[in-house]
Amino acid sequence: MPGLWTVPGICLALAALVFIVFGQTAGEGFVNYDDGIYIYNNPVVSQGLSLGNIGWAFTHIHGGNWHPLTTMVHMLDCQLYGLWPGGHHLTNVFIHAACAVCLFLMLLHSTGAVWPCAFVAAVFAVHPLRVESVAWVSELKDVLSGLFFMLTLWAYMHRVRERYARHYAAVMVWFVLGLLSKPMLVTVPFVLLLLDYWPLGRLRSRVDFSVLVREKVPLLALSALSCAATIIAQKGAIQPIAHVPFLARLGNASVAYAFYLWKLVWPTRLAALYPLPQGGPAPWQVLDSILIITALTAGGWLMRRRQPWLLMGWLWYLGMLVPVIGIMQVGHQVYADRYTYLPEIGLCIAATWTAAEWAGRWRGRRAALRVVAAIILCVLPIGAWRQVGYWHDSISLWTHTLESTQDNWLAHINLANALRRQGRPEEAITQYQEAVAINPADAEAWNNLGNTFCETGRPEEGIAQYRQALKIDPDYLEARDNLATALVQTGRIGEAIAYAEDVASRHPNDPNILHTLGTAYARAGRLPDAIRVAQRALQLAQDQSNPALEAALLREIQVYQSGPAPGSQ
Repeated sequence: MPGLWTVPGICLALAALVFIVFGQTAGEGFVNYDDGIYIYNNPVVSQGLSLGNIGWAFTHIHGGNWHPLTTMVHMLDCQLYGLWPGGHHLTNVFIHAACAVCLFLMLLHSTGAVWPCAFVAAVFAVHPLRVESVAWVSELKDVLSGLFFMLTLWAYMHRVRERYARHYAAVMVWFVLGLLSKPMLVTVPFVLLLLDYWPLGRLRSRVDFSVLVREKVPLLALSALSCAATIIAQKGAIQPIAHVPFLARLGNASVAYAFYLWKLVWPTRLAALYPLPQGGPAPWQVLDSILIITALTAGGWLMRRRQPWLLMGWLWYLGMLVPVIGIMQVGHQVYADRYTYLPEIGLCIAATWTAAEWAGRWRGRRAALRVVAAIILCVLPIGAWRQVGYWHDSISLWTHTLESTQDNWLAHINLANALRRQGRPEEAITQYQEAVAINPADAEAWNNLGNTFCETGRPEEGIAQYRQALKIDPDYLEARDNLATALVQTGRIGEAIAYAEDVASRHPNDPNILHTLGTAYARAGRLPDAIRVAQRALQLAQDQSNPALEAALLREIQVYQSGPAPGSQ
């Protein structure tokens, strides 16, 4: 039996361990990887929490996601901290610490095994794979949904043990809050069935399986609704079959399962983004992965009576990864460390209880197991601490990502964007050129390369890059607008007007595009047209609260109204 202060002491130790490893994030900044979309460049979220903004969170999709509760917590952070990154980071750290403590208490409530529960919670707390979820502000959705996941499971344990209706109501409430934080929790009904098998033992006590399924029908209905909302929200990010064939998706999925297993055991060379391999994974990788998955599944099945936690933990891992394993491919990543935040808890449970049983009958084994556990809990925090440092800023993040991956054109683009922001355009040009050399079909990279050439006073070179972007994507309106601006700079006014009019006809309410068209009209000597378009752009800029563009347009209108524009044709 644990002592009076054992459980509170473990809870405090878990929280302290999390803050020792992740507390350094309070001195880190935002990164140029979704943080702008979700927070610092989001004019609604950055205003803070209000009734109107809460309504916006429920009725708008941003960043390709609909997670209104996460959005509201971002708003609350902005209300409390403004745009100080440290405050936003600390929110993630606090919630992750709460997740670790709740995981320990939930497992303890269901199994009564103090030290195995503490070990699983500690590995979860400080494994290097957790860094992306905690150190990346945009992954607030991971830790927030993780907390509600733990609370859902804990409430379910109470419901099974005590059978009060209020406990089932608590399960429903926590589950809904989890889905509103991140839809990956759609697999929770499946996890609850696994808990029925072990440690609750309801399946093995001959409870009718259909009864166990029926009691989860309301949860399954909520999962279905969440899946539908997610598909609608991510329809623009879901890769079509033509881009990633179905067989390649199956191959990537099998390799991903093996990849995450390996990173759990050997968490080195972790990266913020692992790009999809062009042409899919190698056949030998797929075959090896399928053999590993098959062998572990068969082993768990054969040991299901003697060691039921093996099958439970393995199926927990397999099942919880299904929404993000790549069958429905979203984005350009083939793996992501953040996807393991909850699924690998199952593997840790399976391994820990197996080791505890192995050591349970022999004192020498118990001593050896304690030594191994101590080594693991010394090594993992060191690795996590080091990994957190790579998230200090965008340049260190993407530099490390390039060191840890191959042919990662997306990391080159993001590093180039960060270098441009720091006023290092020549280095940015090199990174963009690396990106288009790896993936010459990326129109955005060509467009950004053109922008950087123009910023360094080389519009002719910029024009060539914009034309290349439009060759890849003729409907890329931003590249057309940029091309029009560059053509104005080089004196090709007639061609510039043609491009600018085309873009403005498709986006008549974009003040920046109208600004480009007005400039082209002025250079052509068409001052009435220039004034008309600039005044419309000014009105839109005022409506959209864009003071910098508003000031520029006011100056230009005054110049246009005073007489012929310098250099007009």
